[in-house]
Amino acid sequence: MVFVKKKTTVPVSALYMFAVWCLISMTAHADACLECHSEWEDNDRAPSKLISTDVHFKAGLGCADCHGGDPTLEDMDDVRQHKNYLGVPEPEEIPLFCAGCHSNPAYMIKHNPSLSTDQFDKYKTSVHGKLLLGKGDTKAANCVSCHSVHDIASPRIPTSTVYAVNIPTTCAECHGDAGYMAEYKIPTDQYEKFAGSVHGIALLERNDLGAPACNDCHGNHGAIPPGVTSISAVCGLCHSLIADEFSRSPHKKAFDDLGYPECEGCHSNHLVQKPQHYWMGTSDSSICVNCHAFDDGTIALTSAETMHKSLVDLHDAYTRAESRTNDGELKGMMVTDLRFKLKEVKQFIIKTGTAIHSFNDSVVVKTAEPGLQLANKVYESAAAKIDEYYYRRYGLGIASLIITMLAVLLYFKIKSIEK
Repeated sequence: MVFVKKKTTVPVSALYMFAVWCLISMTAHADACLECHSEWEDNDRAPSKLISTDVHFKAGLGCADCHGGDPTLEDMDDVRQHKNYLGVPEPEEIPLFCAGCHSNPAYMIKHNPSLSTDQFDKYKTSVHGKLLLGKGDTKAANCVSCHSVHDIASPRIPTSTVYAVNIPTTCAECHGDAGYMAEYKIPTDQYEKFAGSVHGIALLERNDLGAPACNDCHGNHGAIPPGVTSISAVCGLCHSLIADEFSRSPHKKAFDDLGYPECEGCHSNHLVQKPQHYWMGTSDSSICVNCHAFDDGTIALTSAETMHKSLVDLHDAYTRAESRTNDGELKGMMVTDLRFKLKEVKQFIIKTGTAIHSFNDSVVVKTAEPGLQLANKVYESAAAKIDEYYYRRYGLGIASLIITMLAVLLYFKIKSIEK
């Protein structure tokens, strides 16, 4: 018997896995910084624990790309002696440190072409930049104060410190700390006010990313509080139609001449509330009476009362029409067409609220009138449907009674025939 030695072969998949293992091993040992830090850092917020989620690390950048040095050296003394070693930058060095890449268009176009490269220039114009770079105030926010460090993430990711919903909390880290902000003589209740505002409720509670956060009004890298004359421009970014109405109103020139803030004068800034009808008019709770009186030589309060009446009448007409429509629907009547018309009335309410900012009573009355007429028509149509419901119900009752009587008569007739 002849024994033939069988030739052994290594599967291709095994060779592939071995090559991958070798590559991983080589890569791991290529970054001694991460390897060493991983061994002794046990805090969950330690750099070696966070780095895996960092946007730069995911793009292929390592420790040495920011901190310098040779990542293949294992002895830290040797690393510090390396000519390119930078270590941990001081707070005042961080903006320029980050700008080394982020202000270089040729470099950034290779990694994220959509990202602007003027952040550092804008930062220098901001309140934070002027304090840090101009006055050496290291308490002022720098890049990592907002973006974090070692776990920097895209603002589109919900875990990012600059994700829209997280921005108020990020800003409040400093601006909500009374002790930290004491020397700057500015309020520290902005977050609490914002959280209770119409904007804050939409953003923080309803997760509406279309609602403004701090940076939408104050800016991002060029953050600066809006001045008296620029508040309306900031608000007008979203409320453009209202801004147009106000710019044509008599209040525009008056506010500018007196140096009054425009939108903020009636709506506040951080604690912006949903507008209420009583704001307009002549009652004690009206905003108008804070500046105007009946004997101030203007028609302001007379116009305010007219505008208040138009707005209230339209809203009341809508409420009546909606209530009557709901009654009709509960009785089984078809009210789809009325629902669509009610939505149109709702739009007229919004338009009238916008027209209020013209502070012209004739404009407000003219805007509200079509909505008032439509609301009344909806009410009448809903009432007619309810009348039809009762007509059908009474008709069915009468018809049922007649049929019952005929059945009884027929019964007696059959009995008489049988006899």
